[in-house]
Amino acid sequence: MFKQALEGITIADFGQTWAGPHLTRTLGDMGARIIKIESLRRMDVIRSLPPFPKEEDHTLNNSGYYNWLNRNKMAVTLDLTTDKGSALAKELIKISDALVENYSRGVMEKFGLDYESVKKVNPGIIYAALTSMGMDGPYKDFAMYGRPQVYVSGLAEVTGYPDGPPLSVMSWGDPVAAHHGAFALLAALRHRKKTGLGQFIELSQWESLICLSPETILEYSLNGRIMTRQGNRHEVMAPHNSYQCREPLDYLNIAVSSDEEWKALCRVMGSPAWADEEKFADPFSRWQNQEELDRHIEEWTMESTSSELTKQLQEAGVAAFPSLSNRRVVEDPHLKARGYFEEWDHPEAGRRQYDGILWKMSKTPGKIRMRAPMVGEHNQYVFGELLGMSGEEIDRLIEEKVIA
Repeated sequence: MFKQALEGITIADFGQTWAGPHLTRTLGDMGARIIKIESLRRMDVIRSLPPFPKEEDHTLNNSGYYNWLNRNKMAVTLDLTTDKGSALAKELIKISDALVENYSRGVMEKFGLDYESVKKVNPGIIYAALTSMGMDGPYKDFAMYGRPQVYVSGLAEVTGYPDGPPLSVMSWGDPVAAHHGAFALLAALRHRKKTGLGQFIELSQWESLICLSPETILEYSLNGRIMTRQGNRHEVMAPHNSYQCREPLDYLNIAVSSDEEWKALCRVMGSPAWADEEKFADPFSRWQNQEELDRHIEEWTMESTSSELTKQLQEAGVAAFPSLSNRRVVEDPHLKARGYFEEWDHPEAGRRQYDGILWKMSKTPGKIRMRAPMVGEHNQYVFGELLGMSGEEIDRLIEEKVIA
């Protein structure tokens, strides 16, 4: 009996940066064997991105970003621009159940590793391609990075304040596409189990983001209205905002959805006289007078810390919580109690703390079995043990810079 849900599944991971590696990390956490394929000629760019344990000590193996994304994987180096390198990659694909890549459209074809080529050597392969804009359409060849995807998805257009520009705070397209892609890949594996047929999965990271904001799309498709930025405010709830507290950079977020919650908030605030005014008497009145309402509430929050007020408001049944910095997230007692963060050792990066398994399964729990691999760390094992090559053959390919 398998101890992990995806034991016995092998994935050829050609992923770069975030989207592809995040997809394979998710499957690796569930027990799949992930073989990461890169080369010194075309190294995963995320190996060069911060944070590093010491800012002045950059190596290809100690990027925190890389080590976070590539746990539970083996790593080999192959120069895919050579015929021998491409052929050896196909040997790895032969023993794989799935292939994941997130190169720009046409890159894998240049290597001779597009779906039509690799299905000739492995007809049952599940081939997942996570492109920026999709494989067809007028924008198929556009250059694109993660943050610009947020702008074209419509999310940035409704993020920020009415008098400010659209905001894109991070590359949401990558992790969202990764989880959509993981679901699609598992569905394709299920289909193959029933039919024996492999298939090609094409996923646009842009489109995967659009489906996260249905209310903005429906507002236009149903009503012809263009949504605008409204800061931290809500379409219905009031108060609904972030409020400055006593300490610098300390903010409390409060969301009130009903008269009952409003009355509870007022009790915690000491039932101030202004709260009884007609302009704050019902949800719609409070929504119409948010600017004045927010000023009153912030005068109150400025007298305490967000932690103190969170405790009081939560005990009263009001949805309130601090805006947590990265330090406060890592040190949060709730996350510690749940064991969300885990530590493991790395030869160059040292012992570090990373996020753990995202979901808890009672019968086949996920597990961090391996730290992120060093460059080419598993060349001997993968090419020797898995593909059956002799030490002499491997050494010759290293001399020829095919395994490089």
